[in-house]
Amino acid sequence: MISWKRIVIKVGSALISPNRKGCSTKYLSGIANFITECRQQGVEVVLVSSGSVAAGAQLFSESDRSATTIKKAMAAAGQTAMMATWDSLFDFPSAQILLSQADLCERDRYVSIRETIFSLLEHNIIPIVNENDTVTCDETKVGDNDNLSAMVAAAAEADALIICSDVDGLFNKNPNLHDDAELIPQVHQIDASIYAMAGGVTSDVGTGGMQTKIEAAEKATAHGIGTFIINGMKQSGFDMLSQGKNPGTLFLPYPEPMQELVHWMTHTSMEQGEVIIESEDDIDSSEPITSNDVLEIRGEFSVGDTVLLRSHSGKRLAKARANYSSCLLNFITDDEHTSSLATQFEQRTGPILSEKNMAVLEESNQ
Repeated sequence: MISWKRIVIKVGSALISPNRKGCSTKYLSGIANFITECRQQGVEVVLVSSGSVAAGAQLFSESDRSATTIKKAMAAAGQTAMMATWDSLFDFPSAQILLSQADLCERDRYVSIRETIFSLLEHNIIPIVNENDTVTCDETKVGDNDNLSAMVAAAAEADALIICSDVDGLFNKNPNLHDDAELIPQVHQIDASIYAMAGGVTSDVGTGGMQTKIEAAEKATAHGIGTFIINGMKQSGFDMLSQGKNPGTLFLPYPEPMQELVHWMTHTSMEQGEVIIESEDDIDSSEPITSNDVLEIRGEFSVGDTVLLRSHSGKRLAKARANYSSCLLNFITDDEHTSSLATQFEQRTGPILSEKNMAVLEESNQ
């Protein structure tokens, strides 16, 4: 029996458009049936669907497809076809949400995304999420929908993330190269040895290989979200999930998940600049960082932006929301004669980095 209250299902390009000749229902029908079954049992579902570029590829000459502008056009044309295909498989309404890294990194926009997802689910509408490839550039791209699905799962406060791929799960070695490769049914902790098993397992259709799936699992499990990697081409996998069984690889969630704000800052928000301090010791998250601790400001950032706190030797210590802009920080920390001015600022508006908005970086998320 299905015991989840809310799940996120990620479907890759290899399932949407196996031959890059438009959308195909060959594999999507089984996934849609599973989604319908979940909803009938009271489980809320958010769908993260790749495939717009692959779905739109047939409309453009093969010689042009490598150009960035053509890829954006392929995404624009393929997105409508992909949404139409999903709509044809559901007998309930759906909604399109197109996101970029910039949407997820800015806290107010991130909260707005959460509220929109919750409102759609409350009205029995399935949100279908994809990266907005038409307008994103390198600086604003998540880059793959595996990691995007983990960010969405955290935002949606899901119980489980199910990543549907064209492989059965995580193997101890590349199954495409080694006949004796063994499927890993459970992963209790993601470390370097787990990433080493991911080498080279990828699809020639999508952009996300096994590496990005493990990255996604690390993000999701840190939020307390159990993460499955399953073969979306096999109906038996969904039958097993419906029976409460594991058809692929299950990454077990952290026993003590990160708080929501700390998780967002650690795994979703991108630092806009750096604050260098003299201390080499690990940061105590109960202590604020003041101007007296600062050696150098690097980069440009505004109030509310996420910044990286780094030691003088280069060690990444924490990520935090800045209470001051880089311009103001450079001014008040630039000269010893302005130390009294810095003190006055901090007495009025608080420390430059507050312990309430700080995520200490552990070794696993460096």
